[in-house]
Amino acid sequence: MKNQIKFYENKLAYEIDPSDLYNAFENRTDYIAVDARQKFGFDREHIPTAINLPYREMTVESTKHLDKSKIYVCYCDGIGCNASTKGALKMTKLGFKVKELMGGIEWWKFDGYATEGTQPAEGSLFECAC
Repeated sequence: MKNQIKFYENKLAYEIDPSDLYNAFENRTDYIAVDARQKFGFDREHIPTAINLPYREMTVESTKHLDKSKIYVCYCDGIGCNASTKGALKMTKLGFKVKELMGGIEWWKFDGYATEGTQPAEGSLFECAC
């Protein structure tokens, strides 16, 4: 049972769902969404206030302007994409506090939250009952 408890504690320490991220944006200032996809995906659609930092471009030099006291939440398209995992790994190796958004931008929209970009999705203002 100890191993199982540790597993779930670790999972919650390293992942966040869209509802909890939205709540963090509403109530805290230390969370920053990082779109780990290529620029064209970010330009098309992204989570409001997100920054675009493609995982392939994450280096000491490209991240030196970021505040290491913040919590960075990496995301990508969704479960069929691993850019968020690659980005979270790279940022962690670079010394940042990182979480990965479960389900990516697809689950963000599924939970009813709006996106921005050239092809934005309107939010339904639906709040997850989580």
